[in-house]
Amino acid sequence: MVMSLQNVLDARKRIDSYIHTTQVMQSSQLNDLADAELFFKCEHLQKVGAFKARGAVNAVFALDDDQASTGVATHSSGNHGAAVARAAKLRGIPAWIVVPENALASKKAAIKNYGAEIIECASTLEARESSLADLVSDKQCQVVPPYDDNYVIAGQGTAGLELLEQVDKLDCMVTPVGGGGLLAGCLLAVDGKIPVYGAEPAGADDAYRSFTTGVRIESHNPNTIADGLRTVLGVKNFEIIKAHAEDILLVTEEEIVFAMTLIWTRLKQVVEPSSAVTLAAVLKNPEVFRGRRVGLILTGGNVDVGNLPF
Repeated sequence: MVMSLQNVLDARKRIDSYIHTTQVMQSSQLNDLADAELFFKCEHLQKVGAFKARGAVNAVFALDDDQASTGVATHSSGNHGAAVARAAKLRGIPAWIVVPENALASKKAAIKNYGAEIIECASTLEARESSLADLVSDKQCQVVPPYDDNYVIAGQGTAGLELLEQVDKLDCMVTPVGGGGLLAGCLLAVDGKIPVYGAEPAGADDAYRSFTTGVRIESHNPNTIADGLRTVLGVKNFEIIKAHAEDILLVTEEEIVFAMTLIWTRLKQVVEPSSAVTLAAVLKNPEVFRGRRVGLILTGGNVDVGNLPF
């Protein structure tokens, strides 16, 4: 299926009553620092504390009754798992979430709070996928992929659609990129109207390398505090990103922490390191963003306050 703006519009109708239309914030101090007008889309204030609520609800509610009856499963470092658990609870079906053993305790707690069963595995993509395959074979349930899925991509894209409607005359948009669901969805949502940039940790740069070479990196060993961005770029996501993204911008760990601190202290919003890569990318590339009206998506706010990076 060729994905388009219509998929995002359909997703919005399906999920509208189950999610927040999150607000957009500004900070004059951050505008001055960036020498640009920055508009922060606050998806950390979304249901489950992350944009992942959008794609999960769209995917779970797109299942027909026979498919849904056996329940759903996924693998996740946290936010997607909580989102699937919540969506399953809303639909009244069971959910099983495969979680790497090094996932943040706060994110595991969120999954449990929504009533899903957690299955822990080693902290590699191979272990996650293998554990999920075993689970699906045992339970005969439906998989809700964390990012490489048309319904998930379309659902995530509704965040970009809202941002376009909330801010007049945006010049560009910046989203974090891990598995690529949000970036791909926002590219569909803007439908070529404005350029969209991905922001990625240099310690987890598979999207950057895939985008610049035109060949998708299939595995890597990420090393970043941005735990939500450690996954490998999805196949479906890569095709959309390769065709439509403006660029992928890399940032260092120090730049992520600095941007996260700025968001906490200037915008007064508690966000995860994965959220802060967008501001870090804007500050690192003044020649790209100076004088522009820039939409930045803050993707999650599920911070482990007992393990802060500063």
